[in-house]
Amino acid sequence: MTAAATESFWRWVPHPEVWLLVGSLAVLYAYAGRVIGPKVVPAGTPPVSRSQRRWFALGIVLLWLAADWPMHDIGEEYLYLVHMVQHLLLTLVVPAVMLLATPTWLARLVVGEGGVDRWVHRLARPVPAGVAFSALTLVTHAQIVVNTSADNGLFHYGVHTALVTSALLFWIPVCGPFPELRISPPAQMIYLFIASIVPTVPGAWLTFAEGAVYSSYDIPARLWGISVTSDQQVAGVLMKLVGGTFLWVIIAIVFFRWASGHEARQSETGLLTFDEVQREFDEHPAPLP
Repeated sequence: MTAAATESFWRWVPHPEVWLLVGSLAVLYAYAGRVIGPKVVPAGTPPVSRSQRRWFALGIVLLWLAADWPMHDIGEEYLYLVHMVQHLLLTLVVPAVMLLATPTWLARLVVGEGGVDRWVHRLARPVPAGVAFSALTLVTHAQIVVNTSADNGLFHYGVHTALVTSALLFWIPVCGPFPELRISPPAQMIYLFIASIVPTVPGAWLTFAEGAVYSSYDIPARLWGISVTSDQQVAGVLMKLVGGTFLWVIIAIVFFRWASGHEARQSETGLLTFDEVQREFDEHPAPLP
């Protein structure tokens, strides 16, 4: 590999459209919290909580990291495994974090009361949201889609827009700002478990495929000396294990929170548990005949 090829891997490429997007989101979020929020929430109530501000800061950083140089350029031109990391951030992490950062009043302000609101309430349900998200996950790993994305910048951004939109709808039933659209914790666990199965299909295909799956990544210059076969195998492992594990971690968090809340509610109602009944029997055994 020549020195020129090595330098081209890390050649800085400006993405003003990404800077505009990230900057606009930050400015609008700050404006909404400081100017609009105090007018629509009850007096004495903070329009945006501290935790929501922290989630937003994390979401902005991750969005910038996934969409800007160097991740975007290396993932689009050289390594599919970096492209996979980018997609995992844009579908599993950033949308969920941004929803956690959004107060209910702000979400209702964004969607309004017209057609957008009706479509959100129709599509952000477990079945349509889960089906759309899973279908796009499979379709965007088809050879024609990946190769076209690598060669056509506009198509690439279109694919990212579709993925992020479907991901936002997918996460609304779990951590969205609309209380009426959130499903119960047991339903969330089932919903996420089913979603965790889908990445195993393209993940296994990439891991065990022979030869180059995507021609756009079958190039002579290899970053870090990673072969095209190893590149797609690592990408498959990332999708299958990292993506699936992330969803399982969320399932575990939902379970423990639900179990803790269930136990607290039982204590408040004063209901006897099996352990309490057993303890009473042990302390006060039945008299011998």
